[in-house]
Amino acid sequence: MADGARPLAGGSRGSSPAPSPLLGRGGKSRSLPAPSPPRAQPSPPASPQQPPAPPRGSAPGHGFRRVTLTKPTFCHCCTDFIWGLAGYLCEVCNFMSHEKCLKHVKIPCSCIAPSLVRVPVAHCLGPPGHYKRKFCAVCRKQLETPAFRCEVCELHVHTDCAPFACSDCRQNHQDGHQDHDIYHHHWREGNLPSGARCKVCRKTCGSAEVLSGMRCEWCGILAHAACYVIVPPECTFGRLRNMILPPNRVRLFSRNFSKMHCFRISESLQMEPDDDDDVETSTQGSLKEFQVSTDSSKQVLKIYDGNDAVKRNQYRLITVPRIAKQEEVVEAALRAYYINDDPKDYELQTFTQQALFCEDIINRNDTTEESHPGSVFREAVPEAWIIRTKPKDDEVIKIYPAWLKVGMACVSIRIKKESSTQIVIKEVLPLLGYQSECPQNFRLVEVLMGCRQVQRMVLDDHELILNRFQDIRKTSIRQMNQTRFYIEENNKSVVQVQLFVGGLPPHLAAAEYTNILKDELTIKTNLVSVSHVYSSQGAVVLKISCFSEAERLYMLAKDTTVNDKPLTAVVIPEVLHSRLPQNCCPLLVFVNPKSGGLKGRDLLYSFRKLLNPHQIFELMNGGPLPGLHTFSQIPFFRILVCGGDGTVGWVLGALEEVRHKLVCSEPSVAILPLGTGNDLGRVLRWGAGYSGEDPYSILIAVDEADDVLMDRWTILLDAQEAVGSSENGVLEPEPPKIVQMNNYCGLGIDAELTLGFHNAREEEPDKFNSRFHNKGVYVKVGLQRMNHTRNLHKEIKLQVDQHEVELPSIEGLIFINIPSWGSGADLWGSDNDNRFEKPRIDDGLLEVVGVTGVVHMGQVQGGLRSGIRIAQGSYFRLTLLKPIPVQVDGEPWIQPPGQIIISAAGPKVRMLKKSKQKQKKTGYVKDSRTESVASGEAGR
Repeated sequence: MADGARPLAGGSRGSSPAPSPLLGRGGKSRSLPAPSPPRAQPSPPASPQQPPAPPRGSAPGHGFRRVTLTKPTFCHCCTDFIWGLAGYLCEVCNFMSHEKCLKHVKIPCSCIAPSLVRVPVAHCLGPPGHYKRKFCAVCRKQLETPAFRCEVCELHVHTDCAPFACSDCRQNHQDGHQDHDIYHHHWREGNLPSGARCKVCRKTCGSAEVLSGMRCEWCGILAHAACYVIVPPECTFGRLRNMILPPNRVRLFSRNFSKMHCFRISESLQMEPDDDDDVETSTQGSLKEFQVSTDSSKQVLKIYDGNDAVKRNQYRLITVPRIAKQEEVVEAALRAYYINDDPKDYELQTFTQQALFCEDIINRNDTTEESHPGSVFREAVPEAWIIRTKPKDDEVIKIYPAWLKVGMACVSIRIKKESSTQIVIKEVLPLLGYQSECPQNFRLVEVLMGCRQVQRMVLDDHELILNRFQDIRKTSIRQMNQTRFYIEENNKSVVQVQLFVGGLPPHLAAAEYTNILKDELTIKTNLVSVSHVYSSQGAVVLKISCFSEAERLYMLAKDTTVNDKPLTAVVIPEVLHSRLPQNCCPLLVFVNPKSGGLKGRDLLYSFRKLLNPHQIFELMNGGPLPGLHTFSQIPFFRILVCGGDGTVGWVLGALEEVRHKLVCSEPSVAILPLGTGNDLGRVLRWGAGYSGEDPYSILIAVDEADDVLMDRWTILLDAQEAVGSSENGVLEPEPPKIVQMNNYCGLGIDAELTLGFHNAREEEPDKFNSRFHNKGVYVKVGLQRMNHTRNLHKEIKLQVDQHEVELPSIEGLIFINIPSWGSGADLWGSDNDNRFEKPRIDDGLLEVVGVTGVVHMGQVQGGLRSGIRIAQGSYFRLTLLKPIPVQVDGEPWIQPPGQIIISAAGPKVRMLKKSKQKQKKTGYVKDSRTESVASGEAGR
């Protein structure tokens, strides 16, 4: 089981789940009033012929009761139908089971799941969205309203259930001294496709009707909730093992950063309200549900869980009988907050000034149900209540050994009023087998396991733990339920936060960049140093030895501009390259979410699930450089670029500039085409454009792809038109520019149409969200220029390999490096021609083709004609006599008169060409992994 996964036993990771009794309840069955679950109603009181309590089996923490089913429903354990009185329901998490399946239930109840997490890891919850046929991981009900989805793992939760979600997301890196050589399965429950099959028994384990089945978040194997404990605990990462960046070989000091920042998830996806804000949102939905209820025997109460909830006016709703006893109300309130403690330890305090039977607090004097057998309330019922803990003189707490090498998950000790942090440490060490160690070498850390962020605080040696408990519970009993204490060695590890800062002026020295950062960000040179400089791209990597300083610089850089250019800041992980497995060749993935049909977000989500999120980089957040720097010391890696041809050129250009700083100087590059034309993707067999193929199948295809070489070309633009100098007003020639070309370069009508499309997209970018619309705009621009004539042969002169070439009467001149142009058209043609060699992408030659106008271009794209073959060579000089539209790989502009020189650029680049095989498609990207598993890949 992976670090951060929830082990289903109280022992060490990898052990088989053991029966886990309800804390503080002695395993007794309960019969409490609760909102009825879908398709189920409480059964009548048990008769002498009926068992008074369901068999507990090994179900950890569930409180099952028999229910009468009005409709056929499904068992969460075996996914089969439940009929009549054969069903048992957990009153807290709505787990439904056959009586025969109870003994096989290994999934813990939501109320105790947080206590079983070995290493708490927060989730990356994106914005609320609609997710069809998905179920909440907390309450198990279907997501019929907008819900949250973790951007890293398979977790789906209602907005009101999010604060109670277990902080058991995948741990994708080490933090400080954490170090593990063996990784265990990270199990996530449910939301599998209906055709999924169990790895153990080979029977169907998925369901579209209930939350059922288990899936490993790393290797993707599937199993029943009763079968997965048989699977060997060690995870081998499955079929993608060689492409995954091992999480135990990545180090990131992330103490003060949220996971959204650590994984470079776009700011637009972040939802920053507190967890409690989500509670309030859900409360309104719950209130509506209760308002439509016509059951006059029940009443609805507002419950606050502490001072913080009162201050924010954020509450939960419970429904109880109008004649409710004390313990019933308290227990229903605890159940609403997913707390499974003994109700006798809690009491309710009125939120209003209306009359209460027993002063202001129910059970304040520890009265029992027998002394007050009647209703808690008089006729005046308070509108709202605050649930509190009763004061205690001592308590039993659990202390977790953090990363100490011990064979137990936690130890329990009793604390008293005088128990300080130092006293607790002295008592715990002998229980862990560290009796000979000095207590001063250890510290006690308080950890709040929030679903969005796990917060740590080192406790002072003299702090009284019992007082600390009481303060937290006054603030929020839910927070107390999500707080645990760790004992760890007091070693001060060296903090090294790496922060990439881009957007700086290019071509400066390290000292100059340091001075700029001093002026703009007021960096502290005793804590911050420049470790890497990428001068050509105006970027540096900072090494920071203080968490608070790193957080300050990260937030400040995002609001800072230098020379009217905004800075970018990206948190960079450190890859322990010397300890990577021998056959590891991780895949570096770049995604441009703005390319083509705007499918980038779903692809980002899918690839973060299938690989390590530290392999996935969004190009709108700092460009390709942060990813290339992260992988700079890895001896072997490959690249997958998800975007159009322009995006591929962007990545290849950045790769060329930093090649000398990479240990793997020539990584192979694959393409997932997201653009409009995707000519390079077509040539390399990656298809005409992404249309929802299974991302898992795409990764398999990348792994099996063949290495090929491809020429790249340098274009020198030397305009001779003078421009005014801003300093003295003297006319000076514009400095030469250099651009790189991978696919083709066009002059004349071809570039003019591309420029018209580019301008239309700049004016209304939101409308360009599909390839069909994009191509329609191209057609519209072409129709507008059908009557336009340009005698290009009179406006330019061409020299090929030192020889003058006479141009025919044409309107467009195109230099092609690949046998695909204008969304797959064969511009050169397939006819044999003794004058020229057969074109290849690695022959060191460019083909020069002319077109006579828009009609001719349309005929070429329709396959009716080919272009006019003009020349083939390796060195070209163009002389422009007038301003002419020019486009290189889809990027257009107006080029002033002057010289254009095209020549071969450096070494050829390594590209990945898809092997010839049948493409497997699935319906929808969001079910990528599950669909691939269902189609026979479950055992990968």
